Amino acid sequence: MRRLSIVLDAVAVLREAAGASEADVPACATLAELAGADAIQLGVSEELQPMTEADVRQVRRAASVLELRLAPAPGLLKLALEVQPDRVVLASDSTQTGAGATPLDFRAWGTAIAPSARTLREAGIQVAALVAPSLEAVKAAHAADVQGVDLYTGSLVDLPASERQNASEALADAARLAAKLRLGVTLSGGLGFRNLDGLLACVPAAERICVGRAFAARSLLVGVDRAVRDLRSRVGC
Repeated sequence: MRRLSIVLDAVAVLREAAGASEADVPACATLAELAGADAIQLGVSEELQPMTEADVRQVRRAASVLELRLAPAPGLLKLALEVQPDRVVLASDSTQTGAGATPLDFRAWGTAIAPSARTLREAGIQVAALVAPSLEAVKAAHAADVQGVDLYTGSLVDLPASERQNASEALADAARLAAKLRLGVTLSGGLGFRNLDGLLACVPAAERICVGRAFAARSLLVGVDRAVRDLRSRVGC
């Protein structure tokens, strides 16, 4: 059955923008899980802002299944090993508040990726990489010996119709190659109620769907419980 990961980065961004101090990220994680989220994902930067170390540790206590998205930097790997999330998604570090996740830059991180993945796996943590939807990126992830790929869909969702067909075909090709290489396939980036159907039709074998900003926006209108349930219905959980 397809799994739904709720990404709470936007909640931390809203908290920082409002200048609030309440620990609303852990509370939101609890509510989302009670509503049926299969996992809670947090994106953590080296600056530990807007998602803080306290958020990570408190959500680890609150959530049954925790995923961390982070760059393979020593300080962040140390935090992950201490917190023991269920899954780590290696990605490039985005330091701009609200910029969202960006695919792992294999050239920039070079030889650090494979040892980082191995260290996490040896600690019993599942490891995936957030990658561009291309054959080259999937091959690089496989060479780094990760267990899955989160195919980045953020670059597709706002494309004009004239360009979307080619991009969708590239996404489908990347997903097929990942499955052939026995890598778990996740869709992540810019996903929401308006584009989920089309992308799922393009990659029907996707095992996991990560939704963040669309979840936050929906929650403002109907509440966390209803937002999660609506998403579960849409992605076929």
